[in-house]
Amino acid sequence: MKKDSKGYWDLTISENLEGKWYGYKATFSDKDKPKSPYVDEIFADPYSKHVTVKNNYRQEARTYIFEHTYNWEGIGHCFPDDPRDLVIYETHLKDMAAHRTSGASGLACYQKFVDRDQRGGINHLKKLGVNCVEFLPLQKYSPIEPPFGVITEEGFHNTWNVYASNYWGYMTSFFFAPESSFASDYSNRYSGKTTAAVDELKTVVKELHRDGITVLMDVVYNHTSLFDMNPLPHIMPDVYLRKDTKGRLLNRSGTGNEFQSENPIARKMIIDSLLYWMEEYKIDGFRFDLAALLDKKTWVEIKKAIHKKYPNAVLIAEPWGGYYSPHTFSDHDWASWNDRIRNSIKGSDPLHDRGFIFSEWQHETRRQRLENIFKGTLNHGEGGLYQSSDHSVNYLESHDGYTLGDFIRIGLNPEQHDQPVANRDEHVKMNNIQLKLSRFAALSLFTAQGITMIHAGQEFARSKVIAKSPYGDPDEGKMDHNSYQKNNLTNWLNFDDLTVNRELYEYYRGLIAIRKSSPALRKCKPEEICFDYFGDPLLISFYINGESTNDMYNYFVVLNGNAFQHNEQKLPTGTWEVIANHKIASTQAIEFVSGNMNIPSQGGILLRKLRH
Repeated sequence: MKKDSKGYWDLTISENLEGKWYGYKATFSDKDKPKSPYVDEIFADPYSKHVTVKNNYRQEARTYIFEHTYNWEGIGHCFPDDPRDLVIYETHLKDMAAHRTSGASGLACYQKFVDRDQRGGINHLKKLGVNCVEFLPLQKYSPIEPPFGVITEEGFHNTWNVYASNYWGYMTSFFFAPESSFASDYSNRYSGKTTAAVDELKTVVKELHRDGITVLMDVVYNHTSLFDMNPLPHIMPDVYLRKDTKGRLLNRSGTGNEFQSENPIARKMIIDSLLYWMEEYKIDGFRFDLAALLDKKTWVEIKKAIHKKYPNAVLIAEPWGGYYSPHTFSDHDWASWNDRIRNSIKGSDPLHDRGFIFSEWQHETRRQRLENIFKGTLNHGEGGLYQSSDHSVNYLESHDGYTLGDFIRIGLNPEQHDQPVANRDEHVKMNNIQLKLSRFAALSLFTAQGITMIHAGQEFARSKVIAKSPYGDPDEGKMDHNSYQKNNLTNWLNFDDLTVNRELYEYYRGLIAIRKSSPALRKCKPEEICFDYFGDPLLISFYINGESTNDMYNYFVVLNGNAFQHNEQKLPTGTWEVIANHKIASTQAIEFVSGNMNIPSQGGILLRKLRH
């Protein structure tokens, strides 16, 4: 290749090389040679649209050359008019169809996910009623880490991951290429030998759009993969990775390195790849992992480039990593995950720092903050983060940490946190008090202004019990709070658990339907929410005027966080429809009430009345 005056290397080959592979081999002067065990190897193109890899931790990749057409059948993007109209379902794609109880057919995960004759996959999302799915990373990553407990020839020493696996995918290798291990051409030795991953991932998106479901992708631009032959850290670290004043790689996130997004070349790669996924795969938006590690100018340029072409594309930040920054993202007109609602409602630690649903106050929370959270955690209120509620992604559970179901199980019975589960079937089935708190948490989440997100299995109290495996995990049988490396039954959704906890599943279905049909519950003006005040700080009640949202109803919400007493609540004037109580949620009236109502402990009600 020849280097031009701007420093770019170039080569043009005037023949059709479709169906062939290529890679780059670089030579360096001694003073410029990167400190990498792979520096003398052949590397795939960083801009690869598809790669073929060996299935090992080195993941020797080659760029596959192909011409490609795909029949979208006239189905385009599925952008929301307002992000607050979304009920987001965060999930790992494989989790939805890998367990035998899903009944999915197909050669691999992409095909299994879209099978229309199963309990899991796309059918589960449709029956549940969510209108948005957010997939954990699907850009090509390295699924295999170095073997546990040995020092490799490159000097890697895996002392932390007995599974030697990276199941969740937060180690991106190629930003433009789809993950090939979920495709039907996967074999023991190779993945991505054909373009099956390209076609099959597009089919996943198309079928979701056919059902009116918005598709978001979790993307990891704050760091790169570490152990495989990724060209960015191994032959171009000065361009793509941050270093300190002594030339050492920065690693504030704990993930191994930091992407140098402030470098115009690196920033261009980020934006080019985002637009490519939107144009080629019709992705509707993105969630940015540890987004605070990206520089602010990159935030601005990402939003500018995407919204210029796709004004309603969804951009969500995980607003920490380098520092805690939800308010700063909001200042830049970005939405972000709201950990304050998560911590205030359920708590930050099931052992030592429980929240409202347990009749306790998480250490950062008080009554005024909790009220502001239901308004959208707005800047002008206590503990505020956002300029507008459309910047607040409200959630109680994500892929990180304990599931909400396990948080409640441990919160009510703390000694369980470090004990193996004796009988999984008995453990999974929620008892009455666990069900009560689960429904109370769900009602609290779904009556908060902003964007709503739930995590896969939250709707039936999923428990991540560490499955038996040949790897000798010392925590086998315990509840897991960080299952990133487990490509097994620990993570795969068991749809028999849905049957066991069907009451909770039906409650979530009802709340989702209510949320989607009630714009005032998600995007009213803050001045249209009026709180009552009592001597009891754990009794929260508020009136919502739906006029600005063109909702035909006004609403009244009562949430009783007290554990040991019932509270009689005086209702606003008139006759109200009960659409959710401590046991049932439905878009149809459950009963009609007026005057006073008795609110059970750790329970709530949602009422509506036609506005005249």
